[in-house]
Amino acid sequence: MTDLISRIAITASLLMPVSTFAISPFEATYQFSYNGKNISTATRQLSQQNNDTWIYKFSAKAGFIASASEISQFNIKNGQITSDQFNRTTKYIGISDKLSIDFNHTNRTIYTQKNDTKRSFKLEQASLDELNAEIQIREDILNKRLKPAYYITDAKGVDSRKFVNMGEETIQTPYGTLNTVKFKLENNKPERNTMFWLAPQFSYLPVKVAHNDGGNSYGITLISYKSQ
Repeated sequence: MTDLISRIAITASLLMPVSTFAISPFEATYQFSYNGKNISTATRQLSQQNNDTWIYKFSAKAGFIASASEISQFNIKNGQITSDQFNRTTKYIGISDKLSIDFNHTNRTIYTQKNDTKRSFKLEQASLDELNAEIQIREDILNKRLKPAYYITDAKGVDSRKFVNMGEETIQTPYGTLNTVKFKLENNKPERNTMFWLAPQFSYLPVKVAHNDGGNSYGITLISYKSQ
C-alpha cells in the first residue's frame, strides 16, 4: 500500500528574478482513494529556490497507518529539466522504506540507494525522477513539444515511458467541473494502467489520476489549488 501511496506521483516561491520556465510555484491538495475508498489527502508543492533551481514536494498520510513523502530538486534551463536529487520515504504500520537518487553530472553517473541496497549506472539522455517528470511533461505541453518518450529513473535504472494524448474530457472533482486533456501512460508493464487528466487552466496540472496495478487501484482528485 505504501508503494501505491508513494506513486501518486503518479506542491512558496522567494523573491527571485523572473524565470522563463512556463510552470510557476503552486500548492495543490488532493483526495486520495484506494480501491474505491477515500482514505486520505495528498499535497503537491512547487517552489523556486533561485533563478534556475526548483524544489517539488509531495506528501500523503493515511491516519496513523501509512504516510509517504517525496522531494525532487532540479534545475531548469531553456525548458529542459536537469535532475539533481530525489528522496522518497514511505511508512506503513511502523515499517519504513527509503529511496534516494543522486544525479552526478560531473562523472555522468546516477547513484541510487533503496534501504540498504546501493546501485550506480550511467547518466544518459535527460534522466528524470518520478516527481519532476510531471513538471517536464507540463512544460512540454505548454510549449507544444511533447516528446516521443521520457526517461524516468527508479532504484534499478532508467526506463523509457510514453504519454499518449487521449483527447479532451470534462470531469467532476471536489474542486468543481474542470475541462481537461486526458493522457495515458504507456510502459513495459501490461498489468499497470495509469490515466491522467490535466487541466489547461492550471498550466496542465494533474487534477485527476487513476491507476490500476493488478488487483489494486488508487486515484487522486483535486480539492484545492493555490498559486504562490
